[in-house]
Amino acid sequence: MTECPITPLGDKIIILPLEEGEQTYGNIVIPDSNSERPDMGTVLAVGPGRISTDGTLIPNRLEVGVTIMVPKFGAQVVVVENETYIIAGESDVLGIIKQKEDNE
Repeated sequence: MTECPITPLGDKIIILPLEEGEQTYGNIVIPDSNSERPDMGTVLAVGPGRISTDGTLIPNRLEVGVTIMVPKFGAQVVVVENETYIIAGESDVLGIIKQKEDNE
């Protein structure tokens, strides 16, 4: 996995976007021109969490290595050392992509 050059603060997470391209669902091919489709990527780094109103730390629930979806608009895209990353808050994450097991 790529080493992350960014240390996230608060509830922020750093995401390495998956390569865009055509996606296939059964016999249907979805071209990559759909700007409404959420971005998908792998979590590279997770901040400590957010501070509640009473001052306690609420840790992030996401873990490094999971594949997630974030909205196309709302997350911040940055380029560091010629690599593109997405920075988003944990609350911006739409869902976790479950990996298929080998026996399925």
